[in-house]
Amino acid sequence: MSEKNELPKRKRKRLEKYNYSSPGLYFVTICTKDRKNLFWEKKQPDFVGEDIILPPDYINLSPYGKIVKEAIQTIPNHYSNIELLQYVIMPNHVHLILHIPYDDGRMISSPTSTVSIIKAVGYMKQQVSKKIGMPIWQRSFHDHVIRDHRDYEEIAKYVLENPIRWQYDCFYNEE
Repeated sequence: MSEKNELPKRKRKRLEKYNYSSPGLYFVTICTKDRKNLFWEKKQPDFVGEDIILPPDYINLSPYGKIVKEAIQTIPNHYSNIELLQYVIMPNHVHLILHIPYDDGRMISSPTSTVSIIKAVGYMKQQVSKKIGMPIWQRSFHDHVIRDHRDYEEIAKYVLENPIRWQYDCFYNEE
């Protein structure tokens, strides 16, 4: 095939040769298909100020948002080697901080029950779409391997403050 006729190459979503079942911290972002706002009720309570930190129950989730919340909260029930540290459900995307812990240099779960972050996120997406009755997610998801304490603190702060900064978010759209 000539250069003109070659198909564009997709950007790789995962780190090449990285084992996503390795102990560590992972920041995951999953978007809805076409970035449709599906997870918040249309009308939200008024914000008092930009710099306040919202309590977790401040956002009124739509019925779809409630299904997503339930699916996220059950990840550790389905995958015993994965801990859910923090998450936020935005109108058209979800942020998760997931942890695969160490135990004296060994992984807590046995190798036969080890599940990767990729598989757990895929399962969560599948369960949500099944319960809703249609596919709602974009293909794949974005991930970031959290490298140190400073990286974790910055990401945790971003996740916590994301709802009050929604209008400035790169995924923002006004539907």
